[in-house]
Amino acid sequence: MDWQGQKLSEMLMQIMLLVSAVVAFVAGYVMSSFQNMLIIYAASVGITMLTTVPDWPFFNRNPLQWLDPKEAEIHGVRVQKPKPQPQNTSKKSSKASKK
Repeated sequence: MDWQGQKLSEMLMQIMLLVSAVVAFVAGYVMSSFQNMLIIYAASVGITMLTTVPDWPFFNRNPLQWLDPKEAEIHGVRVQKPKPQPQNTSKKSSKASKK
């Protein structure tokens, strides 16, 4: 999923959840049933998840073009390997543990 696809997915999720909350509330109010309202909202949350969570092809319309490391060297970009982080192996004795 590219950056624009993530933005689209989040926007769809917010709109769908807001609309489904309003629809569920109105339906629950008209039916005078809190249980039906929760069932309708839960079903619409499931539909929203099926729509926005998977990486559907329409979320990949603007893929990023990564630069190959050999191409980067040609263009003067230095590619460095990550340096290992030093680990603190010294053990400090605390006065509280000796009490």
